[in-house]
Amino acid sequence: MDLRFTEDIVEQATLAWLETLDYELIQGADIAPDSSNPERRSYSDVILEERVLASLTTINPKVSAEILKDVCRKIIASRSSDPVEDNYLFHRILVDGVDIEYARDDGSISGDKVYLVDFENVANNSFIAVNQFTVIENKRNRRPDIVIFVNGIPLAVIELKNAVNENTTLTHAYNQLQTYKKDIPSLFRTNSLLVISDGIEAKVGSLTANKERFMPWRTIDGKSIALKGTAELEILLKGLFRHDILLDLIRNFTVFEIDAEKIVKKIAAYHQYHAVNKAIECTIDASSPTGDKRAGVIWHTQGSGKSLSMAFYAGKIIQQKAMQNPTLIVLTDRNDLDEQLFGTFSSCKELLRQTPAQANDRKHLRELLSVASGGVIFTTIQKFSPSNGEPYQLLSDRRNIIVIADEAHRSQYDFIDGFARHMRDGLPNASFIGFTGTPIELSDKDTYAVFGDNIHTYDIQQAVEDGATVRLYYESRLA
Repeated sequence: MDLRFTEDIVEQATLAWLETLDYELIQGADIAPDSSNPERRSYSDVILEERVLASLTTINPKVSAEILKDVCRKIIASRSSDPVEDNYLFHRILVDGVDIEYARDDGSISGDKVYLVDFENVANNSFIAVNQFTVIENKRNRRPDIVIFVNGIPLAVIELKNAVNENTTLTHAYNQLQTYKKDIPSLFRTNSLLVISDGIEAKVGSLTANKERFMPWRTIDGKSIALKGTAELEILLKGLFRHDILLDLIRNFTVFEIDAEKIVKKIAAYHQYHAVNKAIECTIDASSPTGDKRAGVIWHTQGSGKSLSMAFYAGKIIQQKAMQNPTLIVLTDRNDLDEQLFGTFSSCKELLRQTPAQANDRKHLRELLSVASGGVIFTTIQKFSPSNGEPYQLLSDRRNIIVIADEAHRSQYDFIDGFARHMRDGLPNASFIGFTGTPIELSDKDTYAVFGDNIHTYDIQQAVEDGATVRLYYESRLA
């Protein structure tokens, strides 16, 4: 390898790739407090206030300048002494907007929202990449390689190392980020993504991810794995940092799992992101007046985040205008699986924008389905089995109902004798989608008859290659 393949070359290549993605490139020194055109009052400032105000004005043209300045102060202010909790609280206003109140002409008080990002019109946002962005905090002087700003807010940090130098590996890039998080925590209060690369390997992770949870991004177009020999960093940048994909990942594919001890931030891997978006398209088609009500099947090998993919899917399909505020029925074949999956969805309730419910019995299920729209309902297949062989009563004839089946294959649901018939009797106009962690045999015509064609596959070989799961080997002890 050419010894000139230095960290600076990796940085310049990164900037060049970002420029092809329509990022404005800025040298950190050019906007520093002591530059001729400063955009920061001091080196401790990590948010570009004037850019924030300009974007807020563009996105919220009817809101007064005074209110927007107050919102800008809220963005800059710390929300918690705990950096991860602070990040979580910021993510909420990043995605949902900032609640405001203002006086009407008649003196009454009205409420509204100010949005930090225009998720619907991506071109309405500002995207810049700043290299060598010096931050001084708590007497610590640190300079991350590249910081990505959206509307003046630092949402991604990219740390690069030199692949030629044996002493600067991908692990060193990861460790460098951990140092930054400790020494200059203000930069990470608003962070959405972290990227590490040595110019050969490249991985992306969340604020709380350990090194093993930093994952490659293997596709640029979302349809095929990039060719061998293509730089991983180029694939990651072009596949993930395209403006619309970056904002989509932040809005629809980021969750915080919160318990009494800690907060864990999770972002979708590439296979989850593209599988879910394809499933959204298939579901809208299947549920249309001319659709066949079969959205399809997603097969993602065990251990690759199937439950979280289901939650991402649920969160995004709920927002689709074409679905008219759908009701989701999440179906399992055992109570223990129901509890596990319900726990995952409950931890993602902000992504779902509602709290999921569990149907206790058939009567309760019917009550939960009696609403005109909305709802995420968990139930088991047993609740769709009528007693004494009687026809199953109608639960709802609404078209905007989606049945999401976990481990959707014949051996789980006894398709021939019951599942398809009972479900269709009870929900004649619902659409069906299946998720499974085990392969569905081509000969299994019943599964495809109920759910439709394969939507997306992520097999064990690809998962092992990506580091998403580990292959297990068994040694026989028999003589």
